[in-house]
Amino acid sequence: MAKAKYIFVTGGVTSSLGKGIISASIAKLLQARGFSVTNQKLDPYINIDPGTLNPYEHGECFVTEDGAETDLDLGHYERFSNVPTSQANNITTGRIYLSVIEKERRGDYLGETVQVIPHITDEIKYRIKLLGNEGLYDFVITEIGGTVGDIESLPYIEAVRQMKWELGHDCLVVHLTLVPYLAAAGELKTKPTQHSVKALLEQGVQPDIIVCRTEKHLNENLREKIALFCNIEPSSVIESIDASSIYQVPLLMREENLDAVILRKMLILSPKEPVLGDWEEFLYKLQHPKCEVNIGLVGKYVELKDAYKSITEAFIHAGTWNQCKVNLRLIHSEEIDPTTIKEKMKDLSGILVAPGFGERGIEGKILAIQYARENKVPFFGICLGMQCAVVEFARHVLGLEGAHSKEMNPRTKYPVIDIMEAQKKVSSKGGTQHHGKTPSPLRI
Repeated sequence: MAKAKYIFVTGGVTSSLGKGIISASIAKLLQARGFSVTNQKLDPYINIDPGTLNPYEHGECFVTEDGAETDLDLGHYERFSNVPTSQANNITTGRIYLSVIEKERRGDYLGETVQVIPHITDEIKYRIKLLGNEGLYDFVITEIGGTVGDIESLPYIEAVRQMKWELGHDCLVVHLTLVPYLAAAGELKTKPTQHSVKALLEQGVQPDIIVCRTEKHLNENLREKIALFCNIEPSSVIESIDASSIYQVPLLMREENLDAVILRKMLILSPKEPVLGDWEEFLYKLQHPKCEVNIGLVGKYVELKDAYKSITEAFIHAGTWNQCKVNLRLIHSEEIDPTTIKEKMKDLSGILVAPGFGERGIEGKILAIQYARENKVPFFGICLGMQCAVVEFARHVLGLEGAHSKEMNPRTKYPVIDIMEAQKKVSSKGGTQHHGKTPSPLRI
């Protein structure tokens, strides 16, 4: 195709419906037809990036190859499409406003009154089109965080409205919504979807496709009812039923012809049907393991599984590749002490100590590592987990009592982990660490 096409994925009724998985599934299906794709996430919060957010607030911070600290949905994008993401794939309101304010201070607007429209919306459109203008992708699939009706999302929805007007068939909106099942009434209800689409229409955007999250199958009457009240064809009402694994979703969307409907509405002829043989093989192995293994994940944010999303998904992928079911035991590091360690580590075939910041729970991590070393249990430490391994070895093998990281104890007699000189000069937080493929100087 001569120029990139733009697909937007919005959400309604409630958050956590799975916009990221639907976005990634669309990318996978189009990719399986031979198109080049990339995914992008627009987040409406005012933080510059998720790097300073507590994992309890927002789940894990996904780090891209160029070292950007981004939303965890970018991890889903990469795992589904195998296309690396970058800073350009995750834009926040904070970054948008910071850029506009910096331009205003430089005088770029030549004395204009800087406003949400057109200046903020122009900046949003510019960021959306950056990936499309690279000439590498047939489709840019952009997920808009939050829920339609949120005050934070208004500039993004307005930018989508403008792009639909400007690009015509080269721009399409997929709206993900909820069709709840009321057990007392014994039926699915479409009214939340109708209200959600009405809120979108009030902002000037007519969705082209509606994807309905549901725990029960939609019958034709329900599809026709949603289509009638939401101004679309029944074939554009797509069922997204609950699945046991997120990796089933692309296949479910293929059964619903989501990719075919997208291409038809964008007036694009597909060179072939989606080829998903490798994906189907992966899913078969996932569902038919030949063995099991118990792995302990030691961290301090284990109450929220999304805090370690990439790690848990890595275990799923590695286990599937070896046709082995990984039973992951999430162990809170604050609950590990000499009286509980044996019970917590019982029957584990391996121990992973997760990343984190701050001193809370660190002694539990060190104790778990000591247990792994002394009992010859395979161990893997990531980031702070690796640092804890150095501290543990220094204390219990080298006999350096009180050894620690200077980050946790600046007055330790044996600072076996030190803060890099460049980091000591950093006063602001966020985006200051060596991440991804950025070179990191080591001093041993």
